[in-house]
Amino acid sequence: MRIGLVTDSIADLPVDLVEIYNIEVVPAILVIEGKEYIDGQDITRNEFYQRLPEMRSAPTTAAPSIGTFLKAFQKQFSAGYDHLIAIHTAGTLTSIVDIACQAAVELKDKVTIIDSGQLTLGVGFQVLAAANEILKSSSLPKALQAIQNTSQRITVAGALDTMEFLRRSGRVPSPVAAVGGLLSVKPLVQLQNGTVKALGAARTTLQATERLLQFAENQGPLQQLAILHTNTESRARYFLNDWMNRDAQSLPREIRIVNLTSLIGTHLGPDAVGFAAVRAG
Repeated sequence: MRIGLVTDSIADLPVDLVEIYNIEVVPAILVIEGKEYIDGQDITRNEFYQRLPEMRSAPTTAAPSIGTFLKAFQKQFSAGYDHLIAIHTAGTLTSIVDIACQAAVELKDKVTIIDSGQLTLGVGFQVLAAANEILKSSSLPKALQAIQNTSQRITVAGALDTMEFLRRSGRVPSPVAAVGGLLSVKPLVQLQNGTVKALGAARTTLQATERLLQFAENQGPLQQLAILHTNTESRARYFLNDWMNRDAQSLPREIRIVNLTSLIGTHLGPDAVGFAAVRAG
């Protein structure tokens, strides 16, 4: 059996890995002042983050249509795949996985839809686990087991530089709102099984980075790691260098630094930093 892979653009998979594994990435939609932008195509991440503080109204996001998913699925089938695994951003955060399910109904049993319970590389690492297993075994049950095994070892966490953009988006999770005044703190959050969990808060960027590092150090040893940021690569590199100086032996050899998709940055705002990690099995 030839098994193909589909995900959405919120998975933040680097282009080189998408090409190596022939993963079909369905783009989500960003709406800025009434105009729709296709994620990753119509506006660069740098441009979005530079414009974000000055936008008159908060950007919104939208899921791809059923038709868009059907085109993505058919493209993979046309490439010779017999069955597809579609791994998507947590259904608690977006309707993407629900729309993918609606599209898959028309294809009967040829598509397996998975709610990753995660976002950004928390999704992407599950896709890569499936890709590597497919290369080894071409077995659907083994690929699904690899996804489940990886999902149980993932940690995604970050430190926001402001609460302003969460407030503007209208999506302040109650655990985050409870940590303090909306605009005066820098919250630390973790995503677990599709639920945002508050890890605490700090008054300064330096304090927030330090607290996130303390949390990160407790995650190792790690099999995979990506450092995440919203257009603040210097802060991301500082975070990674500090982590390596403290605990390099627990980190994997290859570590990517990823500027988060605008779909996530809409809610987090610029200058946030975080990480997505897979603990060693």
